[in-house]
Amino acid sequence: MSGSVPAGAASSEVRHLTLHDAIDMALHYNLGAIESEESARTARGLRLQALSGLLPQVGFGVSNNKAQVTAASLGFSSTPIFPVPPVIGPFHYSTVAASVSQIVLNVESIRRLQAAQTAEQAAQLSYDDILDLVTLTVGNAYLQVLNAASRIDVTEAQVRNAQALYSQAVEAFEAGTSPKIDVTRTSVQLHTEQFDLTVARNTLAIAKLNLARAIGLPLGQAFDLVDRLPYADLDPQSVDDALRRAFSTRADYRATQQAVESAQYQLAAVRAQRYPVLAVNGDYGWQGVTLGSARNIFAVQAAVNVPVFTSGRIESEVTQVEAALQQRQAERENLRGQIDYDVRTALFNLQAATEQVAVAHENVDLANENLGRSQERFAAGVTDSVEVVQAQQSLSSANDQYITATYSHNLAKLQLARAIGVARTSYGQYLTGHP
Repeated sequence: MSGSVPAGAASSEVRHLTLHDAIDMALHYNLGAIESEESARTARGLRLQALSGLLPQVGFGVSNNKAQVTAASLGFSSTPIFPVPPVIGPFHYSTVAASVSQIVLNVESIRRLQAAQTAEQAAQLSYDDILDLVTLTVGNAYLQVLNAASRIDVTEAQVRNAQALYSQAVEAFEAGTSPKIDVTRTSVQLHTEQFDLTVARNTLAIAKLNLARAIGLPLGQAFDLVDRLPYADLDPQSVDDALRRAFSTRADYRATQQAVESAQYQLAAVRAQRYPVLAVNGDYGWQGVTLGSARNIFAVQAAVNVPVFTSGRIESEVTQVEAALQQRQAERENLRGQIDYDVRTALFNLQAATEQVAVAHENVDLANENLGRSQERFAAGVTDSVEVVQAQQSLSSANDQYITATYSHNLAKLQLARAIGVARTSYGQYLTGHP
């Protein structure tokens, strides 16, 4: 789902991208969505092709004929009483006629049409499911960009703190109130935070490339994100309610049900090859040397074809289609188990992420309080830089945990929407906690 067809050329202006904009672009330009849409169109064409075999076929033709034949080729022989020239012609005539053919009864074609109709419905449902997956993929990519940007903000604050601590240590050393080791220790911490900032900036750049690639932004287009998507609590459904809704709304599950039904019609079509086929053909027109001398002509033919012996062909096709039907049924039951797993996993992840956010938020508050006190103690000369550096590291870890927990919580909500089958239509409600 990460591929796309880039849309147009990049502009010189920075594009401000909301989550809605990103998902809307992806639904139009993501490669998975495009390929699935074309697959649905192919299924529609196969259904129309199957339908055409049951509808009348009408043709219109005009012909001009000139010929010379031997009498013997027509079965005539010359006798003394009825002399026949050995060669007849040359002669010519023209024909203007319309033809109609109609299959009156063909059970096999009817069943194949029904199979094609259900296959088309399955393809459309598969397309809807791909759009749900694209929404999850793009939503995750958007969250990853926000996650990377948050890490930059936090790391920049940590660099400023480390820079202030280093300057304070240098001043204390120059004043003779602090040893050289404090300067060295704070310098190492400053360089560590600067290193982490470089990594965070690179991570953000890659995350933005991944998002642009998934939604089909023009190559090289500069953009930033508008939505911040902070933590928002979500009251999840019970497991039973979520599963009940998932089995009724998941497009991929409904697609597998349609695929099973299509395979059943295919099996019925193969078995129906043993039934008689009734067809009617007719022609009506005018034929003559000139239009003035043309006379009406017509022909009507009704035919019944009854298969008697097919040398095992039908039996072999029945065996193949029965195997295909068993596969579709197995795939449906496997997906049923996968949906149960997806829903339960998403609910577990959501519950765990909610608890992690609460704990991480409390840790950040405590780490900030601890750092403030350590800085005050260091400035007063009560302690050395070790305590402050450790406090900075604790704050860095606490911030990292909070950012990770917030990202995991938002992703879990998206995954729950996907597990239920409403990611494309309700992603905003799940992420923000309100319609």
